[in-house]
Amino acid sequence: MLMEYLKLIRFTQWIKNFFVFVPLVFSKHLFHKGYFEISLLAFVVFCLISSVVYVINDIVDVESDKLHPKKKFRSIASGKISKKKALIIAAVLFIMASVLVSKLNIQFLLFALAYFVLNIVYSFSFKHIVLLDIFSIAAGFMLRIASGAVVIEVELSSWLILTTLFLSLFLAVMKRRSELVLKTNETEISTRKVLENYSIGFVDQMSTVAAAGVIISYALYTVSVRTVTIFKTENLIYTTIFVVYGIFRYMFIVLNNQKGENTSEDLLNDLPLIINSILYAIFTVLVVYHII
Repeated sequence: MLMEYLKLIRFTQWIKNFFVFVPLVFSKHLFHKGYFEISLLAFVVFCLISSVVYVINDIVDVESDKLHPKKKFRSIASGKISKKKALIIAAVLFIMASVLVSKLNIQFLLFALAYFVLNIVYSFSFKHIVLLDIFSIAAGFMLRIASGAVVIEVELSSWLILTTLFLSLFLAVMKRRSELVLKTNETEISTRKVLENYSIGFVDQMSTVAAAGVIISYALYTVSVRTVTIFKTENLIYTTIFVVYGIFRYMFIVLNNQKGENTSEDLLNDLPLIINSILYAIFTVLVVYHII
């Protein structure tokens, strides 16, 4: 049952909340104990809030999930955890998040609240509206990175914000593509009505634009005057190769291996992506903190 509860709160999806640490790394405070502890607390808050949202979403979608070839195995849809128990778990997690968020500044509280409200509205409404569904997902990532900045009171580069925007749009669009393929290949019953407004061709064009946006925005961030001035080096540009490879590798996984419906699992199960992410993190830290 422990594994069922972990599946219910989607602990594997917590990887998305690492965006909270982005401002910490690029503000050169990663090895500052006080800043790190604050960012870590913010990360935990977002993990708890996101889990609450996932539980509520599963309760709302329980009937449609039962018709889905994969989602029917979710804890609530399969009947392994009742709606009542799920609601209790969501309430406990929300209380825990509320206690922890009270230890952080008011700006973070507002962003965390905005994230929670956005996702609740998404669960009940936005996910059924074409384009607004993927932009809502992107907004969630934007709020994560913005929260990571305000909680430690640092300024975030505009280019880094744009990179996050395009990256989150890219991941959301690729998720929709995988759902479209699954719908076409495995079932005639649409468990996500908004898919009726998308087509493979339209989604592929959006993914191309978003992928290009990620690469261009990040590349411009690495060579911007502000970045070079702050880090006192131009070597960050060499990290662009890891970003480009990551985008291309993920497109390969979705287009050739027909994955992408569960972004977190795909990222955690693909060895080349894992190695690429580790190398990017190491090289970025080495450059930003003048180790090389």
